[in-house]
Amino acid sequence: MIERIGITVLLIVVGFGAYAVGTRWQTRRASRSDAGDELLSTLRPGVPAVIYFWSEMCAPCKTVQKPALVELERDLGPDGVQVVAVNAMDRPDLANGWGVLGLPTTFIVDSTGQPRHVNHGVTRASQLKHQLESVN
Repeated sequence: MIERIGITVLLIVVGFGAYAVGTRWQTRRASRSDAGDELLSTLRPGVPAVIYFWSEMCAPCKTVQKPALVELERDLGPDGVQVVAVNAMDRPDLANGWGVLGLPTTFIVDSTGQPRHVNHGVTRASQLKHQLESVN
């Protein structure tokens, strides 16, 4: 019984560690790729951003993630955040360059243009706001 608990705890710790390493790798990949340079060069300097990868086929992208981003833009205003939506089906080069594996995927980019956080799947506006506050 104790062995099973120990193995379970070990697997959880290893899983969280692998996720942390993977997301750190993904944010570094995005900032170092040509696709990252192309997208980051379109951002307004000094304003943090949310890069939002979506597609027409993704129901949660349109019904959950998009409204959360609209709420975030409304709460923070144009000087508080810029949201850049990238249709991953129209721009597979950008999605691949940023290491997008599933949709929706959002990246938090700080005011200097460095990707700092990545979110796989739907992310609430409150979580995105918290991440934006942590990078500024």
